[in-house]
Amino acid sequence: MTIEQHPLEPFLPEGATTLFLGSFPPPRERWSMDFFYPNYINDFWRVMGLVHFGDPKWFEERDRKGFDRARIVAFCRERGLAFFDTATRVQRLKDNASDAFLEVLEPTDVGALLAQMPACRRIVTTGGKASEAFAGILAAGGTGIARAELPPIGGSSALQAWGRTLEWWRMPSTSRAYPLALAKKAEYYRRLF
Repeated sequence: MTIEQHPLEPFLPEGATTLFLGSFPPPRERWSMDFFYPNYINDFWRVMGLVHFGDPKWFEERDRKGFDRARIVAFCRERGLAFFDTATRVQRLKDNASDAFLEVLEPTDVGALLAQMPACRRIVTTGGKASEAFAGILAAGGTGIARAELPPIGGSSALQAWGRTLEWWRMPSTSRAYPLALAKKAEYYRRLF
């Protein structure tokens, strides 16, 4: 079993209004770029391409099986999209990328992230593990929330936490292991924009 510290710094562009929180990056050998949702078989950037540009290949590199990090970063800065994950230290119970075999050893201090993001009013959790972990962070994070109810998939709930009113959106996983067609995943994510 492998214990890992989060390999990326939070991406918190100035003026960001939306913070996406996944669970944790896959093992580095599965990455196609040094950024969030780096696994080429993960559909997150295809969903964003479909939602914003009508093209699931919008963020793909043309000359290799990978994503165009520069294009993604520019898009995220322009749209005010920030990224990190709900865990900063995990133990992989099996040597794979599955959230089912990911044990959170150290949850992310979401309050510290938000302290750097005064304009942020929306948190989006991407997948079941991230949503459950965020509910735990809310309950344990001195927010005054004893028990957080998960919003429905594709839906949101309002919460008062870390000194501000936030929308918490719960989106489906963009992993190919999640049994939902790309177009259907995009329908859910379109609700955010």
